[in-house]
Amino acid sequence: MKQSISLVVAAMLGSFITLGTYHYLGLAKIEMPTQKIDKQTPSILAHNNKNATTFSNLNYANRSVPADFTQAASKVTPAVVHIKSTQRNVQRRTRSLSPFDPFGFFDDDFFGGSPSQPNESAGSGVIVSAGGYIVTNNHVIEGAAKVEVTLHDKRNYEAEVIGTDPSTDLALLKIADENLPTLELANSDDVQVGEWVLAVGNPFNLASTVTAGIVSAKGRNLDILRDQRAIESFIQTDAAVNPGNSGGALVNTDGQLIGINTAIATPTGAFAGYSFAVPANIVEKIVADLLEYGMVQRAYLGVQFTDLDGNLARKLNLDVNQGIYVEKVLKGSSADEAGLKSGDVIVEMNGKKVTSAPEFQEILVQGRPGDKLTTLVRRNGQEKQLVITLKNKKGNTDIVTKSENNAMLLESLGASFEELSEEEKQAWELSYGIKVVELDRRGKLAKSTDIQETFIIKKVNGTPIHSVDDFVKLLNEQKGQGVLLEGVYPNYKSTYFYGFGL
Repeated sequence: MKQSISLVVAAMLGSFITLGTYHYLGLAKIEMPTQKIDKQTPSILAHNNKNATTFSNLNYANRSVPADFTQAASKVTPAVVHIKSTQRNVQRRTRSLSPFDPFGFFDDDFFGGSPSQPNESAGSGVIVSAGGYIVTNNHVIEGAAKVEVTLHDKRNYEAEVIGTDPSTDLALLKIADENLPTLELANSDDVQVGEWVLAVGNPFNLASTVTAGIVSAKGRNLDILRDQRAIESFIQTDAAVNPGNSGGALVNTDGQLIGINTAIATPTGAFAGYSFAVPANIVEKIVADLLEYGMVQRAYLGVQFTDLDGNLARKLNLDVNQGIYVEKVLKGSSADEAGLKSGDVIVEMNGKKVTSAPEFQEILVQGRPGDKLTTLVRRNGQEKQLVITLKNKKGNTDIVTKSENNAMLLESLGASFEELSEEEKQAWELSYGIKVVELDRRGKLAKSTDIQETFIIKKVNGTPIHSVDDFVKLLNEQKGQGVLLEGVYPNYKSTYFYGFGL
């Protein structure tokens, strides 16, 4: 008996030590809650308008604690779908907090599994148009050869990927159906810390699961998106979100969409207290751009900045403790032409207070080239109002088309490509690939690698390339990340690899 008691005490002591070590070393991490489907077992492994949507102005101030959530749940669940994504013969690496590791390209674990067996993962999505448009996370369908959607009533569809935006981790899908149930988008600026919310999705392959919590914080930047242009201003909640919830709905008690569930804080791969969602205002802008232009319209201010806090304010002898401190203004930029100067503190934009970098970026990502931002700054102890006209990456106010964007991408590479003829495929015993026909030594490819003309690109990050369009599409998906080209030279048997960053 004494021995049994000793064993129990020892086990409890070991558990406390383990938990304490996790807490002390800060081992909790942020993960994207997409579930991997293990074909060997039925369980789910928890690892790592044109029908335009419009906002509804909500009165959050008078919202009382709900007696129950049944009305909101019954309204939301029919518009939340299950998504199964089948990757192109390779498995994506588990997403984590780490920035892109270029050496990972040469690690077998980068692709996470055997190249001979397609990998499947699952997530959720939200119907935002009765005509079949569905928003989800980019990481749910990234690298997919096939995307399947299952509705609440068990109908199945193969979905078309309309567009993706890795910088906000959003993607837009389309299924061939009409008169579908939809969710209305709320104005996420009106969401208040402490209000009740519901998370709806398909965790662990459990369809139409609803959990409740409150908004714990707003404007969270977690540094989890690998894209160098990443926009992170997450809504933080304590509603339970688990693998399979990625891309699902975060709604208010009126059943209106306030965010797309994207990430969880976890030491184990499962929910451990907090989840994070992309705000609906960002979702609305990205969806509208993908529908109208086929790509996201980026607006650039042209400043280098830092978050202002009390310590920096004291050091610089400033009379404000919150805002965006402008370190440098780029010559000829939108900010420069509007009169913004180094040392200014941006405190308000278009009537919205700016207290942090995530809030600042959230406002900018909702703008397009040509939009005007009425900006309030503190300069030498006084307030000054400026009107800034946003520009695109090329330095003008034009909307950038998809073809122009692709042309700029190929120009930056400093190379031209062509598809293999049937004669070349037969001669070199290849079934797919594209050939490098011209190489400009001033371009990114020549500067970053030893690639030579006549090189035949067979794969990009493990995905087979059948056409130049395939190549450009995949590169657009990899912006802000690393790229690995795999291929051969004619009449040589060896496989060559070239890695570079976009």
